[in-house]
Amino acid sequence: MNETLQDTVTRICSSFSGDRSRLMDVVQAVHDECGHVPRPAMEMIAQELGISRVEVESLISFYSFYTDQPQGQVVIRLCNDIVDRMSGMDRVAQAFSAELGIGFGQTTPDGTISLMYTPCIGMSDQGPAALINDVVVTNLSSDSAREIVQELKLHLDPTRLIKHLGDGNNAHELIQAMVNNNIRLKGDMLFSVINRGEALNKALNISPMEVIRAVKTARLRGRGGAGFPAGMKWEYTRAAKGDKKYVMCNADEGEPGTFKDRVLLTELPDRVFAGMTIAGYAIGAEEGILYLRQEYAYLKEFLENVLQKRRGDGLLGQNVMGKEGFNFNIRIQMGAGAYVCGEETALISSCEGLRGDPKNRPPFPAQKGYLGYPTIVNNVETLCCVTKILELGPASFNEQGTERSAGTKLLSISGDCKLPGIYEVPLGIELSEVLKMAGAEDAIAVQVGGASGQMVAPEDFNRHICFDDLSTGGSIMVFGAQRNILEIVHTFMDFFVEESCGYCTPCRVGNQLLRQRLELIMEGKGEPADLENLEELCQTVKTCSRCGLGQTSPNPILSTLKHFRPVYEAMVQEEKDGFQPAFDLRESLAVSERIIGRQSVHVHS
Repeated sequence: MNETLQDTVTRICSSFSGDRSRLMDVVQAVHDECGHVPRPAMEMIAQELGISRVEVESLISFYSFYTDQPQGQVVIRLCNDIVDRMSGMDRVAQAFSAELGIGFGQTTPDGTISLMYTPCIGMSDQGPAALINDVVVTNLSSDSAREIVQELKLHLDPTRLIKHLGDGNNAHELIQAMVNNNIRLKGDMLFSVINRGEALNKALNISPMEVIRAVKTARLRGRGGAGFPAGMKWEYTRAAKGDKKYVMCNADEGEPGTFKDRVLLTELPDRVFAGMTIAGYAIGAEEGILYLRQEYAYLKEFLENVLQKRRGDGLLGQNVMGKEGFNFNIRIQMGAGAYVCGEETALISSCEGLRGDPKNRPPFPAQKGYLGYPTIVNNVETLCCVTKILELGPASFNEQGTERSAGTKLLSISGDCKLPGIYEVPLGIELSEVLKMAGAEDAIAVQVGGASGQMVAPEDFNRHICFDDLSTGGSIMVFGAQRNILEIVHTFMDFFVEESCGYCTPCRVGNQLLRQRLELIMEGKGEPADLENLEELCQTVKTCSRCGLGQTSPNPILSTLKHFRPVYEAMVQEEKDGFQPAFDLRESLAVSERIIGRQSVHVHS
């Protein structure tokens, strides 16, 4: 007998013990089985979990990978970030659209294939790229796009599109992806020889406070971009009052041009999970959560298998490695497509089964985080560093880097360079040296730190990549002489407008106004005073926004106004009559003139 929708929802909710905080997992499971979340299912989910229907609908409307409308059995999500655009994404988009006979945001008449754009999917070193359901397809061309559509029409099985496998664990039987790691430079820290279990063993043979002291002595700062001292965060969390404490790993690297964590999760998952376990021991936690972005869903089965092996080997679970009383386990929480969830409080909200809205601070997560309990949130690279610090000792970590920026940094380099990929470099390295390694010979600009970072001009290529100069979560995007700086900035602003959670007015409205004013300047309708106004508006958005997204979204405009001002100045001019052509009356009346069949007396008299 066929299962009814109610039966499906009841079964899924029961599998998560009716836990309201697992709403993301419930919605994802319903979505997987139905192809979308039917509106009647929202009420059913709400009843099963004891919450209001609006909470369910609000969550579904927030995340880009969820929909309440039927979509194709196959969903093609073409990445439209700036690097993919530079690699020929527009031609690929035209080919997909022409071969399918539909536009973006539409589904074929037979209901089998949907086509849409998506922001950065972590494949900037091998674009243009797309997600076809959960299958990653890289190095696309207009020809391969047509071939993909023709093949999908025959079998509707995205897994059969994988004609070759990538390097390393990408060829693992549980991954089977055509993704390449493109590791160009292996440093002495993160990509050193793996001694499985050694770091955890050393940590458990000293006290939790000694573990924290080792991390502080190593001067480890968070590798996600903010650079907050990791040991200090752990110390605050351990000292906080709470019956439970949690460790969260932020694997939601949605910053355009960043893909380093994808490589670490593929090649060094044991190192990541060991870092989480060490952190759990240090702060007194029994549960860890890896928040994995939906774009990396193809890694989930592999990561679950690694976790299961660690449990079997006594590296997770009850009395870890025989340490009486230390119990620690890790679960994977899937995201669903929301850049703002890279911010730690938004990530916590998402793990709680809520919209990924940032929380007010204080209280900080170390005081009141996941489900109201003290929580630390560290990113993938930071936790890999923790493992090496405990394995080799703090002194070895301090041997590299600078006085205030210890250790190495993993860089994701993409754009106009001969060797895009992953580079592990010592902190303090000059940007010019990095560009030389990557074969970026004609760079006129480098975006350091992703869209929310800063655009660096050639005269500043001698600056250093470290927390006190050019700070970056890992993204380095190179732009050659053929690129238009303002078009790059406009693409970044498109991204921020799309990804704003919409909670606060400065970010929701301010980014729209910034983009509009930028467009006027690009159209030649601006005047010199607009540059000052643009800068003032940027500062307002930065100062008044509630979370890190709005506080950094004006950076593309601010940094290019500072380092590339002549580009803006060339686009603005003073009009002799004192008026700027920001509004074209003749153009605005054209449609109504065609409707009424005559010209306007006021415009044409």
